[in-house]
Amino acid sequence: MKVLVLGGAGYIGSQAVRALSARGHQVWVYDNLSMGHRQSVPSNQLIIGDLADQALLDHTLLLHQIEAVMHFAAFAYVGESVHHPDKYYQNNVVNTLHLFDALKRHHIRKIVFSSSCATYGIPATIPITEETQQHPINPYGRTKLIIEQALADYAQAYGWSYAALRYFNASGASADGSLGEDHTPETHLIPLVFHAIQGKIPYLEIFGDDYPTPDGTCIRDYIHVEDLASAHVLALEKLADRTHLKLNLGIGQGYSVKKVIETVEKITGKKVPIRISPRRAGDPPELIAAPAKAIRELNWKPRYIDLESIIETAWRWHRDHPNGYGKMSKS
Repeated sequence: MKVLVLGGAGYIGSQAVRALSARGHQVWVYDNLSMGHRQSVPSNQLIIGDLADQALLDHTLLLHQIEAVMHFAAFAYVGESVHHPDKYYQNNVVNTLHLFDALKRHHIRKIVFSSSCATYGIPATIPITEETQQHPINPYGRTKLIIEQALADYAQAYGWSYAALRYFNASGASADGSLGEDHTPETHLIPLVFHAIQGKIPYLEIFGDDYPTPDGTCIRDYIHVEDLASAHVLALEKLADRTHLKLNLGIGQGYSVKKVIETVEKITGKKVPIRISPRRAGDPPELIAAPAKAIRELNWKPRYIDLESIIETAWRWHRDHPNGYGKMSKS
């Protein structure tokens, strides 16, 4: 299949590009490199462009005779979305609707959409199933839910097939150590723990140790980025006519902030400097996926099912790439 991966030079998108190519699909990457890295994808597959550039998007879809798209091109900082909702609604909603218009013009009816467990907000029950009510508590989560709803409406009206994949905490790095996590700013827990032991930050800030959990810190479901990528490929290949999938992607096991720190210390042999700070508003005590539907519907089997194996791959990347992708110019 001829696939355009929007945001394909980013952390998860670049892994999906690799997984698609390994399955024999023809892949092109469309990325403005505001968050992605040109070093993470083959240069002959990269088209530098923004979703707001409808002329370039039209040209790309037509030139490469694209048959399906994967959409990762969203801003994804929860805190930033609270302070700058305009940025999030413009890119994550308005630009995505422009994309949908382009897909209509070119009669492309297959899309895999990068959604989020943030659409659930603070769930009433754990684990979270696909039937759990979606009540996002921040603009980021709301933008993802809006597009899920738009997808359902477009699919009904225009005969599209789609998969909306709601990830939990993406983590880890490629097994061969060549692709990893490099964000500026960094907000994810596991890389921040590494930054603390590497001296990039003075300490790891733990936001709250008084939650109603066994050790008082938040519990999250960490899913390896290669397992996320494989689920995207399987979802794409599952999209026959009028297929509509809404699936949770996690491993169904939660780990606390303190457990992550303990595991990093075990793997690296280094002590993590920490500081306890007050809770952040809106942080749920526990988020754990019920992934049974994705496993069943996609015949998907996550390879990394324990925290230690996930962190080992992440540490290999951060140890061997202390400056990430080198902070080379993105222009």
